[in-house]
Amino acid sequence: MIATEPAVFVLEDGTRYTGRAYGARGRTFGEAVFATGMTGYQETLTDPSYAGQIVMMTAPHIGNTGTNDEDLESSRIWVSGFVVRDPSRIVSNFRATRSLDDDLVRDEVVGISGIDTRAVTRHIRSAGAMRAGIFSGPDFELSPDAQLKLVREGAEMAGQNLSSRVSTAERYTVPAVGERIGSVAVLDLGVKKSTLNYLADRGFDVEVLPESISSAEVLALEPSALFYSNGPGDPEASEGHVQVLRDVLRAGVPYFGICFGNQLLGRALGFGTYKLPFGHRGINQPVLDRTTGRVEITSQNHGFAVDAPREGVTDSPEGFGRVEVSHISLNDDVVEGIRCLDINAFSVQYHPEAAAGPHDSMYLFDRFREMVLTGSLDTANAEISKEGN
Repeated sequence: MIATEPAVFVLEDGTRYTGRAYGARGRTFGEAVFATGMTGYQETLTDPSYAGQIVMMTAPHIGNTGTNDEDLESSRIWVSGFVVRDPSRIVSNFRATRSLDDDLVRDEVVGISGIDTRAVTRHIRSAGAMRAGIFSGPDFELSPDAQLKLVREGAEMAGQNLSSRVSTAERYTVPAVGERIGSVAVLDLGVKKSTLNYLADRGFDVEVLPESISSAEVLALEPSALFYSNGPGDPEASEGHVQVLRDVLRAGVPYFGICFGNQLLGRALGFGTYKLPFGHRGINQPVLDRTTGRVEITSQNHGFAVDAPREGVTDSPEGFGRVEVSHISLNDDVVEGIRCLDINAFSVQYHPEAAAGPHDSMYLFDRFREMVLTGSLDTANAEISKEGN
């Protein structure tokens, strides 16, 4: 049954949207962002890289397929808050074991429904992502000034290192499926279950490591390759992870990174990063892979991007040889991928493992596998291009 208790969504610029309480009751704060996918809400909610964010779904009808244990990307919901227009009145899918509202209440996620999410999206696209709060239950009765003051006292996303909040506390292993080709050390900065499964499916013993591990500890494992996962926060606040990556790259270990791992490779190579006005979030983001010439529809969730030259080949300021931008966003020309020409390292800004789809970029896991097997990123690129043709 749809709740009737009131709730309010407050942005730091003073804009207010009144609706109905959804999920848990109380107050919550975070960066207000919007996700443009029409499906995959369970995967979005359980993606650790959404930690610290109040996520608003632009699709109007959310919750109709319920939730289950198979589609979880981690052990819990990570979003700070959830905003929808029309929550489904019933669950209608044979795979569902419970409702979305059940999961929101269980994980104490404060949400709001019944507001014009298209209007909020247009506002954020104009004004940029900003701090926000949701207030329901007794907190709805706070004065507008008091609510706005609480929102403005919240932390901004810029400058935050959130990986320690979402990373595993202990090392663990996901064994290779089928023929084993080697091991990959995965730095868990907010890794998703599907990422680990896809790496294991390609013959890697997957060694999942806490984000606090040192480069000496990584190298002591003698991995066949290193992988940096997606994750939340500002890459500029993760210099420890950048230094680990530099040390491992200098030891000659091949590298593949996605999302946050792309930003950290950019910084390890000596480029800067910057905050986007409202980020890229959703499962319908078009990207050009310059290596193959193909356009891919990708799943993305990032509020920061790498500041590297889009055209031509550039020398790494940190001495890692030649580097080129391999992927570009077709919406706004943001760097979506980096390829190193003198070491075996590459990364993309999006999520090729997207469990809710699309799967246009799954070949990147094969490219990674071929790079490890052949010892050459150029050979891997040629093999994958040949198979694609």
